[in-house]
Amino acid sequence: MRLAAIDIGSNAARLLIKDITTYIDGTLDFTKVNLVRVPLRLGFDVFESGSISDIKIQQLIETIQAFKHFLNIYEVQAIKVCATSAMRDAKNASEIVQQVFKETAIKINVISGSEEAQILYETHLADNLDAKFNYLYIDVGGGSTELTLYTKAKEVIKKSFNIGTIRLLKDKVEEEAWDEMKNFIKTVLKAHLPAQAIGSGGNINKIFSLSKRKLGKPLPVEILRDYYKEMNALSVNERMHKYGFRQDRADVIVPALLIYNNIMRWADIQEIYVPQIGLADGLIRLLYNEMSFTSMMGIAKK
Repeated sequence: MRLAAIDIGSNAARLLIKDITTYIDGTLDFTKVNLVRVPLRLGFDVFESGSISDIKIQQLIETIQAFKHFLNIYEVQAIKVCATSAMRDAKNASEIVQQVFKETAIKINVISGSEEAQILYETHLADNLDAKFNYLYIDVGGGSTELTLYTKAKEVIKKSFNIGTIRLLKDKVEEEAWDEMKNFIKTVLKAHLPAQAIGSGGNINKIFSLSKRKLGKPLPVEILRDYYKEMNALSVNERMHKYGFRQDRADVIVPALLIYNNIMRWADIQEIYVPQIGLADGLIRLLYNEMSFTSMMGIAKK
């Protein structure tokens, strides 16, 4: 079975295509076929003016049309499409959803912060966690940050905060938002700490790659702090030149490091695991579960 997901975030839109293989013993393999990323940067419009501009709307439509060509070429059987923080906050989101559907026949589902955290849970991340530890899952995006706490490999607490990399670049994060996150960590999560951290998102993935750490090995918090100090002292162009970043990565990686460092400092966490999974992975898992349930219901009715 070949499934796909489109994640329309505040910084970029991503198309992820995966093959799902079912074995006789019931185990599943989700194998990446292709990942396409387009830096639409919808958040720059939304967090500044409250709406998405006509230019960005047209770019979004053309991106979805391009994605459809990939879906056809790869013979994808089904797709799930979600938009997150930027579209949540855009005053013209409903009109955009209608326009995109009219021109591409692709339906965008604008999801809430809590729904976003729940979809991330669909990655079955907890299946690979050692039940003797508590884990704080940190997903940093352009418009929001989702925190999910696992105890005994079960999700127990999740919360979304309007603190994201593009919001920070546009100076749209109030001190009260930081205080809310800090208080949440130090009060609501306190009973479940200490915990180990798990990070997701393009920025933490990039830092992990730069660190040359082996897959499965955690990043010490000192590395995040060192990268933040080093990169924060450079201009965007200097970061592009020194690290080989694209412009749309070079500007957001510093605020992302600030978010990760603050969370880990407040939670007194000393290292973070980077399994390199994200919302699109969760969307495909959710889609597979929905299709499996529908198939089972169809068999039951016969």
